[in-house]
Amino acid sequence: MRVTHGLPLAKKTTLGIGGPAAVYADLQDLADFPEFVSLAESFPGAPTCLGAGSNALVADAGCSSPVLRMNTKGVRFVGEAADGRTLVEVQAGHPLSDLVDTVLSHGLIGMEMLAGVPGTVGATPVQNVGAYGQEISDTLVEVTAWDWVSRRRVTLDAAACGLGHRTSIFKGSSRWTLLTVVFALQKSALSTPITYRLVADQLDVPVGSRVPPAEAAEAVLAVRRGKGMVLGCPGADRRTVGSVFYSPEVTSAQARWLQDEGASLNRFPDGMTRVSASWLMRRADFALGSPVAEGVRISHLHHTLVAGEGSSSASFTEAIGTVARRVMERTGIRLVPEVDFLGDWS
Repeated sequence: MRVTHGLPLAKKTTLGIGGPAAVYADLQDLADFPEFVSLAESFPGAPTCLGAGSNALVADAGCSSPVLRMNTKGVRFVGEAADGRTLVEVQAGHPLSDLVDTVLSHGLIGMEMLAGVPGTVGATPVQNVGAYGQEISDTLVEVTAWDWVSRRRVTLDAAACGLGHRTSIFKGSSRWTLLTVVFALQKSALSTPITYRLVADQLDVPVGSRVPPAEAAEAVLAVRRGKGMVLGCPGADRRTVGSVFYSPEVTSAQARWLQDEGASLNRFPDGMTRVSASWLMRRADFALGSPVAEGVRISHLHHTLVAGEGSSSASFTEAIGTVARRVMERTGIRLVPEVDFLGDWS
């Protein structure tokens, strides 16, 4: 474990903004985690856990509590579930994109629609990561975590994780640090059904079709690249957290109105009908590339916020508020940010 004092956190996030960490620990071996526990217990309150920084907005003042960068890596195939699916145990710091490639190479499905989603595996149960019809709740079996309240390692099955639409018992809580995650994946020559029209159109197949998993993953990547939502994309739109807002739940009456207006509506596994936040931003007349706050604007490729020259955590937060207010004024639908606000916010 490497410990650094006063490390600027901006370079550890995809937005590239935010202040320093008083103490920053980079954990590469889970065997060293007890060392971090000892370090953290010398500070008041629970530490902050940072994965790849792809969904994080760090306060301009930085973070006075210890920051743990989960950088542990490793994938193990650990047997079969009762239903015949393959059990895969993954270290929390392992990149999700690498895991998707690994399971595809083993002929396993259940994660192919998550191709290109940034971040670490440990972050996936926190907000029940999902994309294009798949969610972590579809395949999660259990997690091991450190409980900072009871000061012990615990194992929680999927039901105990309280997974919902982009949420869980871990979201917004400093009680747990996730250490390992176990998934159950199905062996199959064909993907799960393609439920999103954008992906189906990319594949030139009808919605509901099943295709070779690698082809499904490549189609998802193509759709994401077209929106500038793959890390490493060149250009000025690379400083992003992807989806800034949750897809909000709508009532049946709102759904009828939105459908008449041509909105992008989808039925989620939680049974709710939700509307695309990007569509709502278009409806509120936010033009691609338009400025919203100092150094913050709408992406040129997709209706989401990106940071640029002169941006700060304060201006990015201001932009979030501006977008949410105008969407509420124009549509009557409330947008809620899904970004994790880390550090010392006033």
